[in-house]
Order: sequence, then C-alpha cells, then structure tokens
Amino acid sequence: LPGWAGATCELLHGGLSNQTWLLEKDGRRAVLKIDDEPREPPLNTREHEAIIQTAAADVGLASGVLFAADGLYLTDYAEGDVWSAASVADDNNLELLADVLRRVHTLPCTGREFGALLAAERYADAIDADDALVALCISLIEAIGSPRRRRLCHNDLVAENILAAPAIRLLDWEYACDNDPLFDLATVVEHDGLDERQAAHFLDAYFDGDGERHLGALREQRRLYRALLWLWLAARPETTEQDLQHAAGRLTTSCS
Repeated sequence: LPGWAGATCELLHGGLSNQTWLLEKDGRRAVLKIDDEPREPPLNTREHEAIIQTAAADVGLASGVLFAADGLYLTDYAEGDVWSAASVADDNNLELLADVLRRVHTLPCTGREFGALLAAERYADAIDADDALVALCISLIEAIGSPRRRRLCHNDLVAENILAAPAIRLLDWEYACDNDPLFDLATVVEHDGLDERQAAHFLDAYFDGDGERHLGALREQRRLYRALLWLWLAARPETTEQDLQHAAGRLTTSCS
C-alpha cells in the first residue's frame, strides 16, 4: 500500500465478508479491508465504492478513500462514536439523520440500480429450510418491483454505520447505488425498531413537515426491507432462532 510500509496493524472486529485492520504510521490512522472472496452484485466493486464514498467525503458525509483495488480498500480512520439503536430512537438524532439523508440523496446517481431481487435470490440460495417464508419474501420483493424514484442511496443504513464525529458521517458504502430514497428511511425504521410515532417524525423531518402524504410509499419500502432482512438473517448461520422468529413475525405484520 503506497505510503504505508512499516505501519503497525491491529485486527478489528465486525467485518462480515472481509478482514478489517487498523493501520497506524507516523501518527496517522487508516482502516484496511481485505475481502474474503471476489465481490459480486449487489455489492459494489471496491473501485465503484471508492467513487461513491469519495463524492460523499467531499461534502463531509464520509471518510476519505486512500486506496482501492480488487480485494483491498483503504480509508481514513473516522474518529467518533458509533450510533446504537438507542441513538436512532432519539427524536433530535432522527432530525439530524434526516438532514444527512437529504444531502446523500442529492449526490450524483451511479446509473446502477439497487438489485433487491438479486440480493434476495442470493440470500435464498444459502437457506436450507423455511421454503414458505422464502417464497413469501421473494413474492413481496417481486410485487414491489423497481424503484419509481431513483437517487443515490446508502442502502445499508443500520445504526452501526452511523458515526457522530461530531457531525454525522456514514460508514460502509458497499451497497450504495441508485434506489428509492425512502428505502434508506425504511432501513432505519425497521432495522432499529422505531415505533410508528418515531417513523412519522423521521418522515416529517425528511420532508420538512410534509411527511404524511409519503406514508404509503414508506410502508412499501418498509415491507421490502422486512423481506430482505429476514432472508439475510436466515442465510447467516450465526443468527439466533429468537432473532429469526422475530423477523418472521414482522413479515406478516402490516405497517400502520
């Protein structure tokens, strides 16, 4: 890696499909990701991810990219506190995040659409049981179809990918590409368990008080995320039965 010969290396935890290392040299720190296997859609190539993350970094929404190649990704180390589900549940934080998402959704589109159905089918291939639930998820995703509005979206906006530093920055742009912007809001609502009041507050903050007329569109994206979430959990051997059953129960629960 150019400029990093002789750096100290510390293995970090948390990477699902890569090893993650903290590098330090001459007082500067960086994060290196080494992929376990070649990347396939819906993941970005590392080169495409670098283009998107650099655009976000240029407007203060992400850390800078230092090096990107097949199987390798090096970025500046981002100082700050990673959010938790409790952080997401705070109304003031939801308002700050809504403003961040409006800025993300004005970044240049990539010309590549988020492949929800492709992701679902890849997850389904790794699931050995629950054929009925797999079929339900696939049918829900097929029914929703391609996004009617397309903006650049993060597409993986779980609490662990949100950093307060002190302004909010987003981590892990691996899935970022063009999608319905409400998918990002739906991910926040569903993954971190916001209630209906919080969801409405978040939507209002995003649309400057005019969220109510977008509730139906948000419900649709929430259903899409619920289906993807169950498939993702079911495809992971480390998922607990309790988490899987909770996600399964939400599949048949209507969003208010």
